Amino acid sequence: MKNPIIKIQKTELLSDNWYVLNKVTYEYQKEDNTVETHIREVYDRGNGAAILLYNSTQKTVILTRQFRLPTYLNGNKTGMMIEVCAGLLDKDHPEQCIIRETEEETGYRLSKVQKVMETYMSPGAVTEILYLFVGEYDATMKVSEGGGVDTEQENIEVLEYTFDEAFAMIQTGKIKDAKTIMLLQYAKINNLV
Repeated sequence: MKNPIIKIQKTELLSDNWYVLNKVTYEYQKEDNTVETHIREVYDRGNGAAILLYNSTQKTVILTRQFRLPTYLNGNKTGMMIEVCAGLLDKDHPEQCIIRETEEETGYRLSKVQKVMETYMSPGAVTEILYLFVGEYDATMKVSEGGGVDTEQENIEVLEYTFDEAFAMIQTGKIKDAKTIMLLQYAKINNLV
């Protein structure tokens, strides 16, 4: 199958209250050369980065817990999610972003991280590319309590689990966040912890 030919016809701004929501009308030329008109809403929140902090000696990982309104609106009774540390790039390089976010959210100051992959988390509606990292931590890197930035209305709880406890939380459903599941599976496959 060859790639379709795409021609953007019109982009209409629907909202820019928090991020940008556009309605895009485009032509999609199929393999048989027929052309269809498609209309889609596309949410642009910027690109992001996420990291699994692990301690190979202690066999532990650092995760976060915070309220996520979309999950609350879609059946998560408390709205609380257990996740890896993550944040938007805000025009930073992904590596700079995740080092900053790690310190803000978890209180650990990392000097180096390892990029493991890039992924589109919801390619049907969201433009975001998420850069996934791993980074090793130890007690000497703890510089604050973390918890996020007040001006960003972050209320983040920092959690430390053994790797086995965290990995088991995928099976029990306590961890439902895709980026967290992917990074925990990466750690398992690559014997990081």
